Amino acid sequence: MDRNNELLNLNTAAARAIPLPEARPAGGRLLKVTTSLVPWAIIGGLLWAGLFIKPAAVGSTVQPPVLEHRDHYYGAALPGDGRVWFAGSNGKIVSMAADGSLSLLASGTERTLQDIAAWDAQRGIAVGNDGVIITTADGGKTWQQAREVPRSAVANKLTRVRVAEGGRAVVVGEMGALLASDDFGHSWRRLRDEEDVAWNDAALVGKDEIRVVGEFGRVLLSRDAGATWHEREAPVPTSLMSVAFRDARHGVAVGLDGVVLVSEDGGENWRQADTGIHDHLLDIAWDEAGQRWLGAGVLGRWVSAPADAAKWSVGRVDERDLSWHTRVLPAGGQAWFAGAGVGRWDGKRWQPLGS
Repeated sequence: MDRNNELLNLNTAAARAIPLPEARPAGGRLLKVTTSLVPWAIIGGLLWAGLFIKPAAVGSTVQPPVLEHRDHYYGAALPGDGRVWFAGSNGKIVSMAADGSLSLLASGTERTLQDIAAWDAQRGIAVGNDGVIITTADGGKTWQQAREVPRSAVANKLTRVRVAEGGRAVVVGEMGALLASDDFGHSWRRLRDEEDVAWNDAALVGKDEIRVVGEFGRVLLSRDAGATWHEREAPVPTSLMSVAFRDARHGVAVGLDGVVLVSEDGGENWRQADTGIHDHLLDIAWDEAGQRWLGAGVLGRWVSAPADAAKWSVGRVDERDLSWHTRVLPAGGQAWFAGAGVGRWDGKRWQPLGS
């Protein structure tokens, strides 16, 4: 009996001395594996999203206004159908429809445009910096740049374009630029050799007569479409900025320091009119509907006179608006002014666009 008890006690002690394997639940092992895979799953998901998921725009794109306050518009034209075109900064051409809605035309250039004109509702032309000349034959929907335009090695800003029936056009600018086209602006030729003077404007009178004004009071006349020229002496040395004729004999030129010159013999002789102002005048136009001369300049200035150009009235389009305007465009008893701002003036009320 004692021997058996002793053996039993020895077996029990031996059993306690032998270590048993630790029991681990199956769920713990699964958690450890899963945890180790989570970072790789996140990285894989991000890579997949970057490669295959395209971001979608939220909301709508904000479009800038057609007329921006930073823009300057140097030229204006009436192509017909109640529309008005304005051309200016960075190649912008803005079209205003008869209902007042505005649209931006695709001019195809970023060069600043100094002037714009139209032969009719379909054909138009614009000119500007670096000798750019663009034309349209579909009412402004598309514009094409003229090639092989005569250029100067010094400067090539083109400042004014005038058009006449049959596809005629005359363009003036820096370094004596005096160019002509007979095919709606597709091909061009020089009318005079290059010289160190800026011609600022030209008037096309009748079929063959051209009057040109420029720096230092210079005036040129041609009666054979530019084949020959003779220069007339102006009564002032001031740069003349614009010229217009209401018929073959009666014309007006305006310039810096408030200069107004009047001719009654086709530009052969000029007399200075007294306006009582010294603000620069930059444009002059004959208003057929109103039977008056109308000019524009700096500080919101306008000048006006009846057909005989004997007595001139002066004023500002708005006492609160001292903008400069390089173009005045009579339209049905009213007038558009273009420059640092664009607006319509009826003789009493100034209505700026884009304000």
